[in-house]
Amino acid sequence: MKLHELSPAEGSAAERYRKGRGPGSGNGKTAGKGHKGQNARSGGGVRPGFEGGQFPLYRRHPKRGFKNHFAKHYATINVGRLETFENGSVVNLEALIEAGIIKKPFDGLKVLGIGELTKNLTVEAAIFSAQAKEKIEAAGGKTEVTE
Repeated sequence: MKLHELSPAEGSAAERYRKGRGPGSGNGKTAGKGHKGQNARSGGGVRPGFEGGQFPLYRRHPKRGFKNHFAKHYATINVGRLETFENGSVVNLEALIEAGIIKKPFDGLKVLGIGELTKNLTVEAAIFSAQAKEKIEAAGGKTEVTE
C-alpha cells in the first residue's frame, strides 16, 4: 500500500459544500441567502441576543448582587460521612468519588465538622474547618492539605 492509494472509509468523508457556484450546484445565484435584506448582505446579520430592537430578554430580567467568577467552589463533606471508610485508610477526593459520596470534584475538597468520627483516617483535602481538623485528630487520624 502506498500513500496515494489510501482513501477514507466509505461514507465517512463528505464533500465540502460550495455555495454560490452556479445553477448546476443546486445552490447558485443567491447562495441560500434569499433576495435582499440584512441577512443577504456581506457581513449581514444581527448579534446574538438581538431581538430586532425589541427590549431584549437579557435586559428585561432583574440582576441582583455580585457574582465572583474567580471564586473557588469546593465539594463539601462532613466528618460524620467519613465513618464509612476502613480504619487506617487514606481518604481523598478520588476515594470519595469512587465510594459515591461525592459526585463532582469541583475545585477541591472541603471537610466540615458536623458528625462524629471514631476511626483513625488520613484525610487529604484542600480545606478543613477547625472543628473537622480537631475531630479527625482526636480520633487518631491525620489531616493533609492538598492543592
